[in-house]
This record gives sequence, structure tokens and C-alpha cells, in this order.
Amino acid sequence: MKQSIKILLSGGGTGGHIYPAIAIANELKSRYPTAEFLFVGAKDRMEMEKVPESGYRIIGLSISGIQRSFTLKNLSFPFKLMSSLWNAFKIVKKFKPNVVIGTGGFASGPILFMASVSGIPTLIQEQNSYPGITNKLLSGTSNKICVAYDNLERFFPQNKIIKTGNPVRGDLLTISNKREESIKFFQLDPTKKTLLVLGGSLGARAINAVIEENIEWLVELGIQVIWQTGKLYFEEYKKYDALKGVQTFAYLNKMDVAYAAVDIIISRAGASSISELCIVGKPTIFIPSPNVAEDHQTKNALAVVSKNGAILLEEKNIEIFQSVVEELLNSKEKQKILTENMKKLALPNATDSIVDEIEKLINTSVD
Repeated sequence: MKQSIKILLSGGGTGGHIYPAIAIANELKSRYPTAEFLFVGAKDRMEMEKVPESGYRIIGLSISGIQRSFTLKNLSFPFKLMSSLWNAFKIVKKFKPNVVIGTGGFASGPILFMASVSGIPTLIQEQNSYPGITNKLLSGTSNKICVAYDNLERFFPQNKIIKTGNPVRGDLLTISNKREESIKFFQLDPTKKTLLVLGGSLGARAINAVIEENIEWLVELGIQVIWQTGKLYFEEYKKYDALKGVQTFAYLNKMDVAYAAVDIIISRAGASSISELCIVGKPTIFIPSPNVAEDHQTKNALAVVSKNGAILLEEKNIEIFQSVVEELLNSKEKQKILTENMKKLALPNATDSIVDEIEKLINTSVD
């Protein structure tokens, strides 16, 4: 039976949707080596580049989200939606998948909906503590919903929810053995503290701005800084490489090595980032983006902060940046508490657990 398995995945727009989908596909491929895989994404989004780099075929739909404020772009949304639904229907009919998996993003809505109405088993992988409107709408017709947080029965049918956690890169499970490799790779001074700054694959303007404003202060404190600016801002900030102990990167490809030697992390609060950081277990200051739907990054961060596993610094209070960082740097006890509590929230077997549920759906479709 395994020779005829066809698996359709959809997720994209940001790394937080793409990398979970790729992690799930990789695990499925290890269990079904001869299966045929197809990804569906949104045209002109980063999945059209990242998915082929991972060795999978992808088709792009002309779809975008509806803007929360009035804009002329919303006038084209109904036409794009109808076109995407029709194209999604054609993709599902032609590919004939045994199961369809959605990890979020613009394209996953039309694909999961068309698969469901065609009688094909579907699974949603919801990364956030507060789901977006697409997954809320799809939950009624999807067979299973894999989640990373508690209390999501407020949004989804309780009998469909399975708490699995979010997929993370497998190499993060062994970072404790990579400190020397990390020090060598980044040419760090092992006697100094190192700060890792993460703003997501595209970058975060507010985080970059506050680091720029305080970069000389950090250097004066003797802090080494590994600063992932995001590709949208790299050209603007790469000049700070001239400062001793500062390294800027558009994107960090070896996240396991980046995490291994750092002492403190400043990060956005995307769901996938939080799942990774719980496994990494380093003292973290979350600066959530206030510009995402339903303010879900703040809600994600609070799920960790409420367990005393991280520190929340909201953009509206960014002026207290120095005091927050300095207090954390100067308190070994606080660092220890945050590390211990964050690790308690880790779900390192998430990918396996999700794929176990997908296998059950595959078995029902081929029986």
C-alpha cells in the first residue's frame, strides 16, 4: 500500500508555516520512502523558494489575505479567492492525495476546504495559542487538529484536538553538545556573554531599531551580539559588523549552532520560534509583533511568561529595554529559573506525534 501513497501539504507566507510543513514531510518521507509529495503555496511568497530547496515540488496559488483595515487591495480578494478555490479543486482532483495537511498560510484554506468537500482526510497543524480565522473556519470539516497549547477547545471541536506541540528542527535536540562548534563557527570569546537577536526570516523593524539604538551600550558591557536582522533589513544594519563583538546576518541557516553558545536570546514570539526556544531552554526576552492578526504573538508569549519561562517586553514599553536586559544579565538565579521553566514546556517529539496522527488518516484512506 505504501507505494501508492500521495501526500499534499500546504503552508507558507512565513517560516513559521513553512518549516513545520517541511519537518512533517521529512518525517513522512522516512516512513513512506516511495510516497509522492506535493506542496501548495501562495505565489510570490517565500515557500516558492524554500520548499524546492528542501527537495519537494510546489505549486503556487494566486491568493492573499484580506486586510483588516479598508484598502483597495480588498476589492480583489473575492476574485482571488474564487480563482484559488477553483485551482485548488483542480489540484486535488488531479493529484488525488490520500491525505492533506495544512500548517497555515494563505494557500492552506482553499486546499483544505476542497479536499474536505472531496471526501479526502485532512489535518490542521495549528501553531498558535490563538488560531487565525482560516483554521477556525476549516476546523468544522477537518478530521484532526494538532495543537501546541492548552484550552483551544474554545475555538475548535474538542473531539478533534490532539496536543502534539509544534514541529522543530531535529538538530536542536543536541545543541548541548555543540558549544565548542558554535564558539569556533562564530569566533566567539568563551569568557564573554553572548546575545542572540532574532526577528524572524524577514526581520522585525522594532527589534532592529532598539538593537541599533543600544548596540554601543551592549558592546561597552562586553556583550557579544549575533544579530539576525532579516533579509529586508540586512543592508541597513550590516555596517555594525565593524563594531568589535558584533556580527550581523540576514538569515541564520545553522540555528542549532547559533543557539548552542549564546547566553541570552531576544526574539519575536512566533509559534514555531517559541517551540524551538522551549527545547533550547536559554533565557529569553520576547518582543512580540503587535501587527499580526488577533495579536497572537503576545498571546503566544504570555503562555510561556505566565509559567515564569520567559520575559515579555512589549513594543509600547521598548524604552525600558536597557533595564530589562541588564537585570537579566546580572541575575544568574533569574536565568536559571527561566531556563528550567521553559524546558518544562518543551514538546520535543511533536513531529513524530503529528505524523502518527497523519498515518492513522492515511490508513483509513487506503483501506
